[in-house]
Amino acid sequence: MAKNVVVVGTQWGDEGKGKIVDWLTGHAQGVVRFQGGHNAGHTLVVGDKEYKLNLVPSGIVHEGVACFIGNGVVLDIHHLLKEIREIEAGGIEVRDRIKVSPGCPLILAYHAALDVAREAAKSAEDKIGTTGKGIGPTYEDKVARRALRVYDLFHAERFAEKLRANLDYHNFVLTHYLKAPAVDFQPVFDQAMADGAEIRPLVTDVSAELHRINKLGGSLLFEGAQGTLLDIDHGTYPFVTSSNSAAGQAAVGSGIGPGSLHYVLGITKAYCTRVGGGPFPTELDIETAGTPGEQMSSRGREFGTVTKRKRRCGWLDLAALKRSIIINGVTGLCITKLDVLDGIPELKLCTGYTFEGHRIDLLPLGAEEVARCKPVYETLPGWQASTFGAKSWDALPREARAYLHRIEEICEMPLDVVSTGPEREETILRRHPFGV
Repeated sequence: MAKNVVVVGTQWGDEGKGKIVDWLTGHAQGVVRFQGGHNAGHTLVVGDKEYKLNLVPSGIVHEGVACFIGNGVVLDIHHLLKEIREIEAGGIEVRDRIKVSPGCPLILAYHAALDVAREAAKSAEDKIGTTGKGIGPTYEDKVARRALRVYDLFHAERFAEKLRANLDYHNFVLTHYLKAPAVDFQPVFDQAMADGAEIRPLVTDVSAELHRINKLGGSLLFEGAQGTLLDIDHGTYPFVTSSNSAAGQAAVGSGIGPGSLHYVLGITKAYCTRVGGGPFPTELDIETAGTPGEQMSSRGREFGTVTKRKRRCGWLDLAALKRSIIINGVTGLCITKLDVLDGIPELKLCTGYTFEGHRIDLLPLGAEEVARCKPVYETLPGWQASTFGAKSWDALPREARAYLHRIEEICEMPLDVVSTGPEREETILRRHPFGV
């Protein structure tokens, strides 16, 4: 019987979802990206090879597994084709296995130009920390019903007509409001037509294909990008991404019914990180040598896969995690990067906040409210032994097991998986998401 699993990040992204998707792919016949764009960064380590993916689903390194880019993804086709070539150069066959929805909105040059110009115009405290890749403006065009989509690429006259109208609109904003250069029609059109011709063999009715796989008894794995606290509706707005990154988007962004999502695995680091602007209640100093925050930053190699920016680091926030569990309907948790905490004498868990003079136990909605939250901590003893590469629960130090148990107790959610390193086998399994 088919069983479909959704993997989502429960923090501000960068939780290590790519490794877990890769690890679970052996039990799926298809892996599906359902939101975001090439602002996502998933790093896989397989033997002595490292793969850095942005758009291609993390299941691509498994032979024979189909990979899908659903309609909820905004697509820079030029970047996708470049990524495919890089993966193929590493000896992995991609084009026979990757399928792209015709409904994906296209990221074009004017979207990136708008993204960069808008961020440059903001004051330092108002900057979102966007990657500047055009993700937000493309989602805006989608909602405004003026987006060009993959299927438009195959009708040159129609594409040109829509492109001219969009450039008239966006160039006015670029030149008159943002004081930035206009984007010319011809280079955008020519590049789109060339990329469209190359990608055409990959375009497939993804919704129908996913239904077919399930009907034949095959299982699917849905791969989220970013994290729940960056969700456009439920995150620390306006310091969020431009898509719904919660588990429910897996249905909408790929074209299957929500009843087909059987298990939601929530990925969380053993601590917290955040890239870019926005409130972060448990944030620590990451610059002072020898401090817990500096250890998280350096040992955790906390630099963005896409942006290369140093990530902000802090103690694990269980009030935020509990909010993510509710939003996603999480079935079980996976803790990653436990080994980064090795050797810290005392560990803190944020169990709630002081907000407007009283205690609250869930992350509130909106950046302004979150910024007013003062964390309430519970202190636990750390451990001195290494947890790196541990493959069984009993191999973990007693204090590490106690730390993980406390997360389960406070969140009232089973901890099904613990990742202790980047390799597939560096994983402790307590309950398998696919039920095997």
